[in-house]
Amino acid sequence: MMMHLYELLVSPFTDFAFMRRALVGCFALALGSGPIGLFLVMRRMSLVGDAMSHAVLPGAAIGFMFAGLSLPAMSLGGFVAGVLVALLAGLATRFTTIREDASFAAFYLLSMSLGVLLVSTHGSNVDLMHILFGSVLAVDNAALLLVASVATVSLLTLALIYRPLLLESLDPVFMRAVGGRGGVWHILFLVLVVLNLVAGFQAIGTLMAVGLMMLPSITARLWSGSMGGMLLVSILLAFFSGLGGLLLSFYHDLPSGPAIILLAGLAYLLSLFLAPHGGILPRFVRARHLES
Repeated sequence: MMMHLYELLVSPFTDFAFMRRALVGCFALALGSGPIGLFLVMRRMSLVGDAMSHAVLPGAAIGFMFAGLSLPAMSLGGFVAGVLVALLAGLATRFTTIREDASFAAFYLLSMSLGVLLVSTHGSNVDLMHILFGSVLAVDNAALLLVASVATVSLLTLALIYRPLLLESLDPVFMRAVGGRGGVWHILFLVLVVLNLVAGFQAIGTLMAVGLMMLPSITARLWSGSMGGMLLVSILLAFFSGLGGLLLSFYHDLPSGPAIILLAGLAYLLSLFLAPHGGILPRFVRARHLES
């Protein structure tokens, strides 16, 4: 029995180098994206994360046009495009009556349309699919180094700005009242979001990267009532979704990115019923207990 489990769960990673790189990449993405996604949820910016994931596409497409499937060119282009969209959406919110979520929605639609147009007119359908959906099983050493570096920068930066960022997320009015420079932390946080999305699209594509960032974080709120607990749960869920998705992809010849996101989504659906903090079943049991 134990030998069979070992062959099933461990052998793919001990026998194949590309599986080991993919597993390390998923772990690095979980470390970086899990906390970032949780702060997006806490700041009621879940859909902004989705918008930002599409915003990196035209920059990646321009990098692809000039250098092909070059990691540095596409990463730099995606980062610049993501930051530019964040700044433009912020300016539109500041100087007009449009709300921030609406501004991001408008700019991300423009960005995605432009990105798909650029890739489709200067590449092939295969190139477009690679950028949109990626393949964590094809992660090379350079991409792995990028993902690990972004995760390290994200964790160190979050450790430095954790308290003001958390306060600005929970009570922005108080933060403004005490002169806490909430706008600075907001911009710095958006830069971290873009960095993690750029790292994620190298592995699982622009359309899938936000899934690994958001689904484990949303699920974590159903399992813990403390910030530390939610951070731990979001990272663990992201990692084990990556692990399970890699195994499904290996054994059943499935695209790795969608397999990872579907497992994260399945964990969310199960948590809706079973999780102790807001799940349907625990709430029903507590309600029956109070009635009796």
